[in-house]
Amino acid sequence: MKSMEEMMQAAQKAAESIQTQMNDMQVKLDNIEVEGASGGGLVKVRATAKGRILGVTIDDSLMKPEEKQMVEDLVTAAFNDARDKADRVSAEQMKEMQGGMGLPPGFNLPGMG
Repeated sequence: MKSMEEMMQAAQKAAESIQTQMNDMQVKLDNIEVEGASGGGLVKVRATAKGRILGVTIDDSLMKPEEKQMVEDLVTAAFNDARDKADRVSAEQMKEMQGGMGLPPGFNLPGMG
């Protein structure tokens, strides 16, 4: 049987490994790009899987003063679509990381879900 000190060292090493994997995952998520769209693609929002917005594209046909409210609504919808896609990619990546760590399905580590 291991001594208490050996068990504490093993637990510390495991915690450090998990922290390293979490940091690596955050970097990976910030490099995965998703695109949200609305209005049949007239408004597009690019974001990282971490949720950072990279850019917005608005079709020239929407650039009329009388269409202002519709454009605002479409931009909002495109942002929400991009965020939803980012959340799904992030959840998939975290699930893969947890599986690679040998954790049981549904196990939730702080900061992972």
